[in-house]
Amino acid sequence: MVTLTKEEDVFILDLGNDENRFTPDWIAGVSSALTEVAQASGPRALVTRGEGKFWSNGLDLDWLIANRDQTLPYISSVQNLLIQCLELPVYSIAVLQGHCFAAGALLALSHDTRAMRSDRGFFCLPEVDLGIPFTPGMSMLIQGKLSKRAAHESMTTGRRYGGEHALEFGIADWIAGEEDLVTRAMEQAAPLAAKAGPTLAAIRSRMYADAIASLRSDAGLQIPE
Repeated sequence: MVTLTKEEDVFILDLGNDENRFTPDWIAGVSSALTEVAQASGPRALVTRGEGKFWSNGLDLDWLIANRDQTLPYISSVQNLLIQCLELPVYSIAVLQGHCFAAGALLALSHDTRAMRSDRGFFCLPEVDLGIPFTPGMSMLIQGKLSKRAAHESMTTGRRYGGEHALEFGIADWIAGEEDLVTRAMEQAAPLAAKAGPTLAAIRSRMYADAIASLRSDAGLQIPE
């Protein structure tokens, strides 16, 4: 269950303690939380965390295959969630305490900073193995956030990056033990809370304008039979 709490100037978005797949209800919950953060006043920052084995395991393919007539609105809701995170007027940190796969990895990339657990958990874009090409907007988001080397390898091989390798490739900005991840993220977020506002949102929106425009206009994800 998605929950949103606040400690002083830092909002904590907890994605849940299961696989945190992108079910329609889960997407709606995360979107509602991001809206609350965006519409709040005063200094604020965001730390997004999960609990247990997964940060997010991506799209709910079982639901999608069973509801093919809903493919277009479903993928639009996923891409709109990525846009919402990219356009937030607050600094955001994704704390990846567990596995972060596929659409979950895209959501993590939509944050300003990514922190990973040093000893367990993988970041992975497995679409090449699932037979699901990225939409143009998703491709642009990945290439806008990662180096050419990291984007090419992660997208074309589906490699699983543990914390050390994610740090080496610039996927994670820093790594730490599980017990220190959230504390360190909160310490990093707190002094950035004063930067919240329309200027930060405009800077980021212009940095990733092409990806945002493509995400907004295209929902052509190809789901295998």
